[in-house]
Amino acid sequence: MESPRIPSDYPTFLTDLKNRIRQAQLKATISVNRELILLYWQIGKDILTNQEILGWGAKVIDQLSQDLRTEFPDMKGFSVRNLKYMQAFAATYPDPEFVQQVAAQLPWFHICLLITRIKNPNERLFYLNQAIEHGWSRSILTHQIDLNLYDRQGKAITNFSHTLRSPASDLARETLKDPYIFDFLTLSEEAQERDLEDALISHIQQFLLELGIGFAFLGRQYPLTVGDQDFYLDLLFYHTRLHCYVVIELKAHEFKPECAGKLNFYLSAVDDLIRQEGDNPTIGILLCREKNRAIAEYALRDIQKPIGVSEYQLTRALSEDLKERLPSVEEIEKTLEEIELKTMSSMSGEIEINYKDGTKYHEKF
Repeated sequence: MESPRIPSDYPTFLTDLKNRIRQAQLKATISVNRELILLYWQIGKDILTNQEILGWGAKVIDQLSQDLRTEFPDMKGFSVRNLKYMQAFAATYPDPEFVQQVAAQLPWFHICLLITRIKNPNERLFYLNQAIEHGWSRSILTHQIDLNLYDRQGKAITNFSHTLRSPASDLARETLKDPYIFDFLTLSEEAQERDLEDALISHIQQFLLELGIGFAFLGRQYPLTVGDQDFYLDLLFYHTRLHCYVVIELKAHEFKPECAGKLNFYLSAVDDLIRQEGDNPTIGILLCREKNRAIAEYALRDIQKPIGVSEYQLTRALSEDLKERLPSVEEIEKTLEEIELKTMSSMSGEIEINYKDGTKYHEKF
């Protein structure tokens, strides 16, 4: 018996059905998350209310945790620690409308992270909105907090206000950072532009994460021919939100005014040779080891192409906590004074150290 033939339009029907099922699954996940967040907020609010009105102490939360876990053994959200997070959640966001419309768009552990790590309300709202807008995972949210994105976003020196129309100028300005932190690289202070370029391309995923949402990498040492001469752009991107090409030039030294003139030339060439109908004006970003703010502002003032100037850092400054745990220069010098190095020879392969208290250390290698 001949098997029935599959209609020709069946693949299209199947693809459409799969898409609708996936969308329904996503909506269900979002809906479940929203209900969970609202439940946690209400529990936290009730705890706060009873503490204020009835004088509940910390012991009540311990008992509440035990009773809820006994009643709902399959639910893992009723630990003492999580109940305290719920309490902090309700105290941090007392407005139920904000919780329903904004906070409930994030997973619970994103919210816990923001509450515990960020004390400034404006800074916390910034990260909350960024996480919602860009769909950050918890690890990426943590990464952006660690790199202090709040204080770096939109801080580059630019001439966008007079070279781009509003609101594109505001969006472009907020896209740039200062400084950019490439803490995933291990380059020496003497590294040249090509060394930095090689390293960034080798770590393109981390580089794109630091650049931000919307940057699509098109090429390095991108060739342009102008007047029978060949020129090469360090890095060329297309920004999907700004709808424009972005040229990034890397400088392993401090910013110099002539850097802006050269980049201005590149932007004119890209606009004429690559830019298509519908693309916005090409933007240039100069990444320098360091800059003098006044010099950079003067250099960009009368340039008619949109350019931003930012510094980059290869390693981050030590936190105050880590600094406190490291020995001071005086402590290191004191330790060295107690050691008298007698012999150390790579030829003999031996090292002997005589300590002033009479003890010795000897090793062959």
